[in-house]
Amino acid sequence: MQKVKVTIPGGKTISCENGMSLREITDKEKLNSTGFPFMAMRVNNKIYSLASTVNYNCVIEPVELDSTDGLRIYRKSLSFLLEMASKEVFPDLRLKISHSIGSSIYYFFDDIRDIKEEDLQSLSNKMTELVATAYPIDIIKVPYIEAVEMFGEFNQPETQLLLQGMNCSSVSMNICNGFMAPSFYPLVDNTSALPYFEIMKYRNGFLLRYPGSKSPREVVPFEDRPLLYSIYEEYKNWGKILNVNCVGQMNKLTTNKKEIQHFIRVSEALHNKKIAHIADEILHRKGDVKVVLIAGPSSSGKTTFTKKLAIELQVVGFNPIIVSLDDYYRPRHEVPIDEFGKVDLEALEALDVPLLNKNLIDLFDNKVVEIPVFDFKIGGRRDTGKKLQMGDRTILLMEGIHGLNERLTPDIPASRKYKIYLSALTQLNIDDHNRIATTDNRIIRRMVRDHHFRNYDALNTFRIWPSVRRGEEKNIFPYQESADSAFNSALDYEISVLKVYAEPLLQSVKPDNPEYSDAARLLDFLSSFTPIPSHMVPEDSILREFIGNSSFKY
Repeated sequence: MQKVKVTIPGGKTISCENGMSLREITDKEKLNSTGFPFMAMRVNNKIYSLASTVNYNCVIEPVELDSTDGLRIYRKSLSFLLEMASKEVFPDLRLKISHSIGSSIYYFFDDIRDIKEEDLQSLSNKMTELVATAYPIDIIKVPYIEAVEMFGEFNQPETQLLLQGMNCSSVSMNICNGFMAPSFYPLVDNTSALPYFEIMKYRNGFLLRYPGSKSPREVVPFEDRPLLYSIYEEYKNWGKILNVNCVGQMNKLTTNKKEIQHFIRVSEALHNKKIAHIADEILHRKGDVKVVLIAGPSSSGKTTFTKKLAIELQVVGFNPIIVSLDDYYRPRHEVPIDEFGKVDLEALEALDVPLLNKNLIDLFDNKVVEIPVFDFKIGGRRDTGKKLQMGDRTILLMEGIHGLNERLTPDIPASRKYKIYLSALTQLNIDDHNRIATTDNRIIRRMVRDHHFRNYDALNTFRIWPSVRRGEEKNIFPYQESADSAFNSALDYEISVLKVYAEPLLQSVKPDNPEYSDAARLLDFLSSFTPIPSHMVPEDSILREFIGNSSFKY
């Protein structure tokens, strides 16, 4: 039999039989003897299940549980385990995935309004049994027609609809003890690799809880996030209004020009209605609220949202003035250094908090204040700033990552502040059992914007993303529940638009780059969407912040 050369960790090259599995290579070479368990293997910088076979010369690198990719594989594999257990315990019920809440995924049964604790215990017991039995999880190919018919019989209409929109002769499937599900992403190769989980009753459904990045072998105590849940529920209800809650339904719409145009108009109208509602909430506190603080993670559309909110505030009688928190940056030599020895512009200490609070207090007292203007080219403030005085109808809008942190405005009474949290929390799912990750939505937005406005390539976006995510975890997410209002900037049709811009950028990332695995994963994800031309996007849409040609000036 033909041999292939495989370079293993440490640089040693071995000769293997063509068709040998990655698990067999791992065991033969005793690669998994220390550290965290292997979830999968990176082969020439693309991630594969350990059940996959090697058919060409390659360099392999293990994907361990404590890595970002390892934890992603663990979560997706755990979801597969839950689907498998649910099919055995409740064969006549339709399990549906909803959204994430912290280190948990919210599920519910379409046929049950309020599941009982004893039913959840049965589900948890079955999952534990499946882990203990150590069933292998393999990958097979199923003929296209057979796969479409299969998911009709399985009562998974969203999966069936997704497959009907594909153009392929066969469908990759994960199979375990007779249970099958589409293979959208590599899974672990054995159920025994999934011992860490918890099933917990929550609202009308339940949470599948899993380890977080700080403790990969432990399910930490649950921290409820009612504001986040309410955002998702509101947008799930919008999905019902629009009759679109999965990719298959979205793709079906795109085949009819009039229907997709109407869908886009209604989606944008719902956005504008929510922004108008927030303006009304602020109006109810007129006389008290003097500053609106807006915060959210990267690529949540904060800039356009702020401009649209300013319009709605004018409609209800305010005179809104947008003040940039960036103008309160300290000179570069005063900015703190992070743990990697780089200037930390995302640290709260990078801002002149005392000056900001003094300026706000003086403005609220109707004094004329000279607001600083920061010049990023010189790394400091300009000699002269902008003079500002508030009138009776004036309200300030300030957008920045620290807007929800009380340490930003410690001298300002809570009654004077209105806080808004923004994020792109899509309600759209891939199918019945696979959700769209918010971080994937945001990095695609960021990649398209970085290229369009900063001439960055995809590699640049990938390389700065871990730093961006660390900043969000530290400076934004801990304070999101303190917001007075929340706005979901996701648009159900946006990925179909972004796809046209993102795919060429992702295709430019080649296999000799470590980031190739992320590029390949996102390309696979985008392949499920039918494109929508950008000319259908309204000029004032938040999506224009990323694809360009907005009616707003930035």
